[in-house]
Amino acid sequence: MQGTGEELFDHIVNCIMVFQQKHDLMQQVLPLGFTFSFPCQQLGLDKAVLLSWAKGFSASGCVGQDVVHLLQEAAQRKQLSSLKVVAVVNDTVGTMMSCGHDDPKCEIGLIVGTGTNTCYMEEMQNVGTVEGDQGCMCINMEWGAFGDNGCLDHIFTNFDRLVDKKTINPGKQRFEKLISGTYLGEIMRHILLALVERQLLFCGKSSPKLQTRDTFQTKFLSTTE
Repeated sequence: MQGTGEELFDHIVNCIMVFQQKHDLMQQVLPLGFTFSFPCQQLGLDKAVLLSWAKGFSASGCVGQDVVHLLQEAAQRKQLSSLKVVAVVNDTVGTMMSCGHDDPKCEIGLIVGTGTNTCYMEEMQNVGTVEGDQGCMCINMEWGAFGDNGCLDHIFTNFDRLVDKKTINPGKQRFEKLISGTYLGEIMRHILLALVERQLLFCGKSSPKLQTRDTFQTKFLSTTE
């Protein structure tokens, strides 16, 4: 997650090769939809430039690069020729499409997991980035970045600010940091420390574990509830 881009994309290709070998698909050319769940500028169906990392990732040499090209370069290094990327797919869009198989009326996809994002079907007449006004087009909102311009400052707590300050991208993806799994455990850890400091928890006595960043996992919240 925090090494070089080559290491990250080599790992992705290794995972693909394991899948192909397991299902005896090494001799077939597979059309691949590449799910890449980070803010990108999509310049084509199979071309997307990474704008910024999120969710704890900071692999070097990737921001500003076409992620499909990075994947294809890794495939060449691994001598994997049976791979053809046909589209960059956002996980939110994929969620909406999978539900659309069961219910054609589904027009919203929503992710609240490690990170958060949503997409929806918009009438073409309201989409200014492409020509035509017939039918609908899927809009990937990238709403994890909602609030980066300061419009949510009035609802941020001191705990939110403490967590944001210590991330690899302070001031970015601020809505995501309020509600998603990557950050909720750390928010809770700061809340517990505040309760200890006010003598409301553990008789006012903290512990080295509680004072260590990222030791309180988000899954503990679900288990407690």
